[in-house]
Amino acid sequence: MWPGRIVTPREMKPSEIREMSEAEIEERIAENQKDITELRFRRVVAGLEDPVILREKRREIARLKTILNEKRSTASAE
Repeated sequence: MWPGRIVTPREMKPSEIREMSEAEIEERIAENQKDITELRFRRVVAGLEDPVILREKRREIARLKTILNEKRSTASAE
């Protein structure tokens, strides 16, 4: 493994995300956004080994935000 390389964990399933608390989901979103910023910087400076990682991170953020909004809307509806 390369030093400083961001390793993409396997894609989280929606059922796994739904088991997480709102705070955990928000934390995960923040981590992924930080990773994307770092990856974009690396892409400009030296290029990326696997540019697909950016797309995977963006999609995971979208998945997390969607489920977070679902949780919040069901909580407010109750």
